Amino acid sequence: MSRSQKWKEVLIWTSLLLPIGLYGYAIAMRPKSEPIDSQPLFEGITYSRYIEQQPRPQLIHLLEIDLSASGIVPFVTPGISKTSPKADREVDIEATQPHETLAQKTSSFLKTHRLQLAVNANFFNPFNETTPWQYSPREGELTNLVGLAISDGQIVSPGDKNYPALCFLEGRAEIRDEGVCAPDTKQAVAGLRLNLENRPPPDVETIYKFYPVCVAALDAEGTTLWLLLVDGKQPLYSEGMTRPEVADFLQALGATTAVQLDGGGSTTLAIASERDVAIINSVIHAKIPGNERAVANHLGFFARPLKDE
Repeated sequence: MSRSQKWKEVLIWTSLLLPIGLYGYAIAMRPKSEPIDSQPLFEGITYSRYIEQQPRPQLIHLLEIDLSASGIVPFVTPGISKTSPKADREVDIEATQPHETLAQKTSSFLKTHRLQLAVNANFFNPFNETTPWQYSPREGELTNLVGLAISDGQIVSPGDKNYPALCFLEGRAEIRDEGVCAPDTKQAVAGLRLNLENRPPPDVETIYKFYPVCVAALDAEGTTLWLLLVDGKQPLYSEGMTRPEVADFLQALGATTAVQLDGGGSTTLAIASERDVAIINSVIHAKIPGNERAVANHLGFFARPLKDE
C-alpha cells in the first residue's frame, strides 16, 4: 500500500470515528442522574433535582424562587437596540424591522447581563432544525416572539389572548389569562395555558406526547415562583413529561397557576458559577446532547450570594 493510500484510509477512519467520539463525549458530560434536595443557590433561590424511571426515564429540575426575598429581581430579554450584541458591530435598527429580538443562547444572556439565573422563555419564530449543521436561528439572527414580552417596562412583543402572560410586580407575580399585564409591569413573558384544575380524564391523557418542558408556576399568593424544567429527547436518560404529568407535579408542590414556556430543544437552565456560567440541565439541540440552542428571549434573575454561615 502506498503512502497516499494509507493517508486516505486514515482520513476515512477519522471522519467515521470522530463524530462517534464527540457524540460519546457529549453523552458522558451530561448531568449525573443523582437526586438533589433543596440546595440553596442564592438568597431566595433553591434547586432540586428529581430522578424518575416510571413511566419513563426523567431528569427533573426544579427551582423555587421567593419573589419577596431581598435582592430577587427578574429581568427579561430587551428588544433590539444599537447596543444589542451582534457580531461585534452596531445594529442597524431600521434594517431589523419588524423583528423584535436577536437570538441568543441562555448562557450568553446570563453572562451579558450579569444575572445569577436564567431560563429560556417565549415561543418564537422563525425556527428550523434540519440537521446538526443546518438550523436557525443562530446567535445574533433576527427573531420574533409569540405572546407578550416586557423588559424594564418596555413592550418588546405585544400580548396575545391565546398566550397567558407571566407578569412580575413588586415582590410577586401573577399569570394573566388574557395575555396582557397591568400598565406598570416592568417584566413579563408568555406561554401556553396549563390548567392545573380542570383536567382531562385518564383515558384522554394517553394522547399527550412526552417532551422536554420548561414551565413557570405560582402559589396562590404569587410570591413563590417555581421553574420546572424536564430534560427530554434522550432515550434511557431523560425522555420528557406530558402536560398532565407536569400538572400533577406542580399541584403536588402547591402551585395554583402555571404557564408553559417554550420547551423541546430550547429547554435551558443556566446559573452563574464561581468561574463562568454553568448549564445545569442536559440541553439537546440539532440532535446533539450538550448542544445549547440560541432562542429569542429569556427570563433571568438577579440574586444575592448566600450569606456565610
